Amino acid sequence: MKLLTLRAARFSAFAAALLLTASCAKDSDQAAPLESTVSAEDHGAAEESSADLLDLVNAAAPETAANATGTEAEADDLARVAGGCLTRTYDPATRTLTLDFGPVNCAGPNGRLRRGKIVAVFSPQLRQAGGTITVTLVDYYVNDRQHTGTRLYTNLGQGSYSLEVQGASIITPEGTAQWTSQRTYTRTAGFGTRALRDDAYSVTGTATGTNRKGVSYTATIEQPLMKSFAEGCARHFVAGTVRITNSKGKELLLNYDPAGTATCDNQASVTVNGQTRVITLP
Repeated sequence: MKLLTLRAARFSAFAAALLLTASCAKDSDQAAPLESTVSAEDHGAAEESSADLLDLVNAAAPETAANATGTEAEADDLARVAGGCLTRTYDPATRTLTLDFGPVNCAGPNGRLRRGKIVAVFSPQLRQAGGTITVTLVDYYVNDRQHTGTRLYTNLGQGSYSLEVQGASIITPEGTAQWTSQRTYTRTAGFGTRALRDDAYSVTGTATGTNRKGVSYTATIEQPLMKSFAEGCARHFVAGTVRITNSKGKELLLNYDPAGTATCDNQASVTVNGQTRVITLP
């Protein structure tokens, strides 16, 4: 069993992609103020960053706390996630894992260019409930954007985990996006099996930040985001809402279940300035 299941981590990235999709759809209609769409985009990038880091750490995590060379994941998992140009080291004495991509951009299989180091420190519990992973970044860049901050992942047992992000930022040529966040990923189905298709999760939490344009915002999951991995459901959340409000009084509500049926489909809605538009997610 992975330290914190990759299944749960990856749908953080789903949330990022869907927020970006919603903001692009609104831009095309000129339905949302610029401040709202930039906040949505930056919040989506923040979610994707944390999910990506957890995928990398899970793939490289030690088989046991005392084993310096073996990994708990399959031998080729790390190459599939990160590519072949990083150096993995693990120090059993301090339970510290270091992923070093080097000083020059390293192209991963998903097209991301990475350089710098990811450092993960594991608590003694390792795979037990209450176990933690503290992830810090050292001169770490993705696609020439520097990522900073600390992520604390806590194993809640039964495939669930919490995530606390502190002092994080993504530095871009257009400005610096900064945020802190708290998330809880609760497994609601699929206990005790290795199959993916019977898993389901509920996601709750909040985030606060400042977007690239210097406008502060708050993103709150108002209704838990529901994720099912049943056939035909895995690409999108089947229910839940996220509200993004910025310091200029603008807000955006993203609803993954506008029909109220929790159907496995690609329909969502975006509400801005009291106007609601149904969008089709890719």
